[in-house]
Amino acid sequence: MERISRILSHQKYREHLKKIEVWEKDRVFCKHDKKHFLDVARIAYILYLEEMSSHDSKYDTKAKVKELLYAAGLLHDIGRWKEYEEGIEHHLASVQLAEPILKDCSFSPEETEQILSIIKTHRKEVQEEKESLSSIFYRADKLSRECFWCPAEKECNWKKEKKNFRIQG
Repeated sequence: MERISRILSHQKYREHLKKIEVWEKDRVFCKHDKKHFLDVARIAYILYLEEMSSHDSKYDTKAKVKELLYAAGLLHDIGRWKEYEEGIEHHLASVQLAEPILKDCSFSPEETEQILSIIKTHRKEVQEEKESLSSIFYRADKLSRECFWCPAEKECNWKKEKKNFRIQG
């Protein structure tokens, strides 16, 4: 996953992470950091392997899907700082910020389009395609949250049905 390593070492990516870290330094709720990004990517890939890989012919290989999901995982919340700073919804800001990074990291236009689509839709459940990478990614994002351990869960404004109160497998 050479291109994933390129994202992690990309100068702009690191700058975006640093801005989020500054904005969230005193945040008591879930943070939008590398741990969250990697958790989402890993959970999304596990869900793909468990639910879709045996009957999915849209993708060349499992390795390609893994790379798409990891790229989306690393980039899906990268626009959080723009939401804090400028009021731009973070999924839209993340699409803007992710596109040049993906290009710099040698993702094809088709792959970039797939990744950006996942990022753009990660905040709402995709109703029309329950078995899609976007649907899996949405669920992985929610499953990555440890609401069952969170000391600030009672103050969290997430709806109860979105909170993750148990480990699912």
